[in-house]
Amino acid sequence: MRVWNRHSRIVPVSSERVGALIDTLSTDDDRLWPVDAWPPLRFDRPLGAGAVGGHGPVRYSVESYEPGRSVRFRFTAPRGFDGFHEFTLRARGPEETELEHLMVLRLRHPAWFTYPLLWRPMHDALLEDGLDRAERELTGTVRAPARWSRYVRLLRNLISGNRSLRFKKNKVPPMSATAIR
Repeated sequence: MRVWNRHSRIVPVSSERVGALIDTLSTDDDRLWPVDAWPPLRFDRPLGAGAVGGHGPVRYSVESYEPGRSVRFRFTAPRGFDGFHEFTLRARGPEETELEHLMVLRLRHPAWFTYPLLWRPMHDALLEDGLDRAERELTGTVRAPARWSRYVRLLRNLISGNRSLRFKKNKVPPMSATAIR
């Protein structure tokens, strides 16, 4: 199965300002990655080709980095992800820039199952949160903030171990042996 997943945001600022956001990825002053709601992006060294790291259970290495322009990551985990994801920018005018995130994958087992059920909805929510953060950093506001779907909220609660969604022990009294017959 092949995946081509694209998210982008057009912001009314110069490409130099947008490129500066890409350059902060995985630093203590990261202004692009939505660290307030998602696991932080971290690498074993400063952002650059060969750096290894990721966020949460998602792992990759930096395949290429052009400061102020783009960065491409090659997946190493989760199992079954064969491909890359990248941030790039495209000047659309002197004071208008498109920030794009593109993920291209060839899924192998077990990702055939896990990608549509878990990874895609979480990835899409994370990326939209990141683009909201970029827009807020660059313009001071977000024109149309992203909203998590009910499914994403459910997944996040289950993954985080939120007890309010778990079944309570002994909520329903057990059946007696005579009731089963």
